[in-house]
Amino acid sequence: MLKIIADNAIPFLRGVFEPYAQVTYLPGAAIAQADLKDTDALIIRTRTKCNAKLLAGSGVRIIASATIGMDHVNTAECEKLGIRCVNAPGCNASSVAQYIVSILTADAVETGKPLAGRTLGIVGVGHVGKKVAAAAETLGMRVLRNDPPRARAEGPDGFAELDRILTESDFITMHTPLNREHPDCTYHLANEDFFLKMAKKPFFINASRGPVTDQDALKCALITGRVRGAALDVWEDEPDINRELLDMVKIATPHIAGYSADGKATGTAMSVRAVAKFFGIDSLADFSPEGVPAPDPAVLTVSESCPVESAILSAYDVRKDDAALRNAPENFESLRAHYPVRREFPAYRIGNADRISASARSILRALGFAGC
Repeated sequence: MLKIIADNAIPFLRGVFEPYAQVTYLPGAAIAQADLKDTDALIIRTRTKCNAKLLAGSGVRIIASATIGMDHVNTAECEKLGIRCVNAPGCNASSVAQYIVSILTADAVETGKPLAGRTLGIVGVGHVGKKVAAAAETLGMRVLRNDPPRARAEGPDGFAELDRILTESDFITMHTPLNREHPDCTYHLANEDFFLKMAKKPFFINASRGPVTDQDALKCALITGRVRGAALDVWEDEPDINRELLDMVKIATPHIAGYSADGKATGTAMSVRAVAKFFGIDSLADFSPEGVPAPDPAVLTVSESCPVESAILSAYDVRKDDAALRNAPENFESLRAHYPVRREFPAYRIGNADRISASARSILRALGFAGC
C-alpha cells in the first residue's frame, strides 16, 4: 500500500487518499527525515523545507506542494534523487488579489483619497500580478507593470522599467518569486537604492516572499518618509518576525494573503490530482473538494453612498487580520493554522444592488460579486 505524509494544515485533504494509501498527517515544520523512510509521497505547504538533508535515504517519489511558490523545495536536489516536484500555480492568485484590493480600499477610506486615477506599480506580473492589475484597473487605477522575464519573452510593450515604477507610483506592490540568482535576482530587490528612488512617497506592499524586501531598508524608508506607509504579509525569518518593523508598518498579517477557502480548496485539488495521476489513481483524476463553507452572511447590504468600498470591506477587511497579529505576534504560526474561513468575492451576493448606481454595479460585477 502507498504511504503518504501530508501537512496536517492542508484543508479538504483528510479521507481523500485513505482508500488507496496509508496517510500520516504531521505539522509541516515538524516533518523529519525519520518520517520519510518508507514514504512514497509528500503533500506539503511552505513550512516543509525539502532538501537533501530531509530527503536522503527516503522512498519519496513525488512532492506535491499545495502552494504557488516552490522556493521551499530544492528542486535541483530532488531531480538528483529522482523525485518529481509539482506545485499549484495560480491556485490562490484571486485570494492574494483580494488581499491587495482590501489594502487599497482601506487606505482610500482612511485617507479620503479615491483610488480612481491613482497609479499602482506592480513588480512581478505572473498569476497573482495579472489578477491584481485587472482588479486595480476595474477600480479606475492606472497600472504600471514590471516583469523583466516576461518583457524579454513577449517584448517591452505593456511593461515598465522598474525606475519608472519607483518614480510614478502612488502604491507599489511586490508579486515576484524569490530568486537568488541573476539576471532576475529578487532577493532584497526592495533595498536601500529601491526606496531612495521613490519620488511620490508611495504606499509599499509585499505579499510575495519575505526576503524580497530588505527589512532594514524598509525601516529606514519609513523613518525618513520615503514611503508613507507599508503593508507586509510576508517576513524575513518568519515566524520570528521583526517586532520593530511590525510596529512601524500600517498593515501586518501572518502570511495569509492567499488563505481564502477558495484558494486553499484549489491548491488541495491540484495537489491531489497530481499525486493521483502519478500513481495512476484514476478515480481522483478530477477531484474537487466538497463542503467549502459558505460565507456568513453570504448576502451583503452595502452602503448606497459608497457601495464599492462597502462591499469590498464587508467581504474581507484586512484590518481584522492586522489586529489579530498585533494582538499576539508570538502566535504567527497558530494564526495561520487556525485562520478563519475567508471566501472570495464571487461567494457574495449584493442584496441591495437595485438601490446603487449602474456604474457601481458594473464595478462590483467585474470584481466578481453576484447579484449585480
